[in-house]
Amino acid sequence: MNQRPENRKPNISEPTTWQFLRRSIRKADIVLFLVLLLLGIALAAASLLGRSRGAEAVIRVNGEIYGSYPLSVSRTITIRRGRHRNVVRIRNGKVFMASASCHNQICVHHKPISETNQSIVCLPNRVSVEIRAAGKEGKIDVYS
Repeated sequence: MNQRPENRKPNISEPTTWQFLRRSIRKADIVLFLVLLLLGIALAAASLLGRSRGAEAVIRVNGEIYGSYPLSVSRTITIRRGRHRNVVRIRNGKVFMASASCHNQICVHHKPISETNQSIVCLPNRVSVEIRAAGKEGKIDVYS
């Protein structure tokens, strides 16, 4: 009565996949999943609700502060460093990179920024623009 495995009838006592999962997932696993899910939702909400309208744009070149400009005044700032050139524009309380001498132009295609802790970075030219709230001189907040 040697039966080949192909002809063998399934054993009813073998657990199905669903039964196996049901036995291996414990209540502690479900609680852990729910805690991590709620923590993720809370962090996402805090990040979205923690943003506010910025007051100034801080421009850095090669890590050093180039200048700080209020968002309430429309202006064009041209940054020249050797062969590199970036043009930053402030209009209607928003900042954007109007042009850059870098080859990839990622910074130029970035959407205008106006909320705190938003930034535009031109890596090839080592230029960054960050939005800050009024009077925040390099202070680190919860979201930094």
